[in-house]
Amino acid sequence: MSKVHESARSRNRLPNRRQAETFDLEIGGLGYAATIGRYADGTIGEIFLQSRKPGSQSDAAVAASLALQFGCPLETLRRALLRDSHGQPSTPLGAALDLYEQGVS
Repeated sequence: MSKVHESARSRNRLPNRRQAETFDLEIGGLGYAATIGRYADGTIGEIFLQSRKPGSQSDAAVAASLALQFGCPLETLRRALLRDSHGQPSTPLGAALDLYEQGVS
């Protein structure tokens, strides 16, 4: 087995029933609904983003959810996302994670 596979972490899936909260946000004049799902201990394990268009979902949020479930720290994700020259998030995912971190949800 290659070293990549030997060091791979396993995915910590969320239970079927879990705490979640949904809140609205706006970035770049577009509205979104963000849903944050948590493990029993309260740590974030998933995020879903939908624009106000029916059936739309953010691929970035799905990727972020998988990263969280494989052990990526929330702060690492927040720092990796695009920001403008004033340090403000440039993406809906960044805005949602910032709002969550600030306790606005």
